[in-house]
Amino acid sequence: MNTPIQKRYDFVYLFDCTDSNPNGDPDSANAPRFDPETFQGLVSDVCLKRKIRDYVAVRQNGIPGYRIYIMSGQALETTQKEPYDFLKLTPKTKERKPIEEARDWMCENFFDVRAFGAVMSVTDFNCGQVRGPVQLGFARSIDRVFSTEHSITRQVQTTVKDFDSKRGMGTFGQKHTVAYGLYRVHGFVNAHFAAKTGFHQEDLDLLWKALANMFDMDRSAARCGMAPRGLYVFEHASALGEYPAHLLFDRIKIEKRAEIPRSIIDYQISVNSSDLPQGVQLLQPLGVAAAV
Repeated sequence: MNTPIQKRYDFVYLFDCTDSNPNGDPDSANAPRFDPETFQGLVSDVCLKRKIRDYVAVRQNGIPGYRIYIMSGQALETTQKEPYDFLKLTPKTKERKPIEEARDWMCENFFDVRAFGAVMSVTDFNCGQVRGPVQLGFARSIDRVFSTEHSITRQVQTTVKDFDSKRGMGTFGQKHTVAYGLYRVHGFVNAHFAAKTGFHQEDLDLLWKALANMFDMDRSAARCGMAPRGLYVFEHASALGEYPAHLLFDRIKIEKRAEIPRSIIDYQISVNSSDLPQGVQLLQPLGVAAAV
């Protein structure tokens, strides 16, 4: 069995959006999320975790230990029943030991439970609750974004009745896009929580690969212009860490080089990797960002 990671990691992830909708808001007709005061674009942590899950599901398909718990088209109760059947546990139990056994089985078999955690105590097949070692905040664009609503038409009618009544006229719809936005999100990997879920080095390497490739797995007409632009990982020498995360994040500076940014070359990304605190090193799994 793989050994859980022993070190703390804090990371900055950059990605950009060109003529796409990075994260539609269902409360605003699926328009891109934004801060109403600053008009900076937002992408939720849930949205980013969904892309990571989908990448892992395809890349690790059939490999034991890398199933995905939160997936569309399946009931959580059905999945939570699996450890009870496999371990021959009694459902509807309130005893601590069988719940812990079911929880450990879920961590061992599901990557997203092991990484992000899960609340699995809401059915008769109680698998407890898990606080995951990998946490992401909301991604926020460096500058304000401009969202445009585009009218689109469809010439094909749904039914013969529609065709006869509308006499071949098309129907109208709307599509929202962000002209351009460079987004930044902060992430954290907690070694103490990793020890409880079994999150190990291979899982961590897979997380970096997912961040590097997940947009290629998520292409759609609304998200053709999404791309990773930088991943800066501060690795600590210990589980507790040697330096505050927010001060390490301050070493990643992004400056605008054009009045109206429309591509990554309109930004200057600078990384201060000199004089790092003792016990901290900077890793760049994606290599040097294009704009450095």
